[in-house]
Amino acid sequence: MPGRITVVEYDPEWPRFYEEEKELILDAVGEHVKSIEHFGSTSVTGLGAKPIIDIIAGLDSQEIADRCLPALAAVGYDDVTPEPTDDDWYYCLGKGPHSPGVHLHLARHGSPFWKRHLLFRNYLRAHPDTAKEYFELKLRLVEKYADMREAYTESKTDFIENVLENALKGSK
Repeated sequence: MPGRITVVEYDPEWPRFYEEEKELILDAVGEHVKSIEHFGSTSVTGLGAKPIIDIIAGLDSQEIADRCLPALAAVGYDDVTPEPTDDDWYYCLGKGPHSPGVHLHLARHGSPFWKRHLLFRNYLRAHPDTAKEYFELKLRLVEKYADMREAYTESKTDFIENVLENALKGSK
């Protein structure tokens, strides 16, 4: 999604905003949603982030995701990006312009994509020192890559992979 990247201090309103958006999504397509979660940095208390609420809605199939698009468009999700490189991640839908923004990810419920994102979130929630390191990394990277979204995202990969590796070790 275009625009300059900004990273801000944690906003205690983010969980409330998520809950409001969750209700809107469930009212629109709840019969298709197996589970819905707030993930990403805005879901971790105290962790600064880009002011974008990431929501993942777990569905059973691509076909169901396709059927949800008109109802989601009716509640403001008008920026639809298909994700054809991952069989378990169907779409990233954007809603805006407003602050914070929202990215709604439609994905296969229980898939590796689903589990990976929630594992990362849960590890950061349980390890505030790691969350602080992640925020400091993001601040350094946004200084360097504020106008290069792909480079910013790719530069976080090693950190994220290390966290996931630690999370998997801890869950065994």
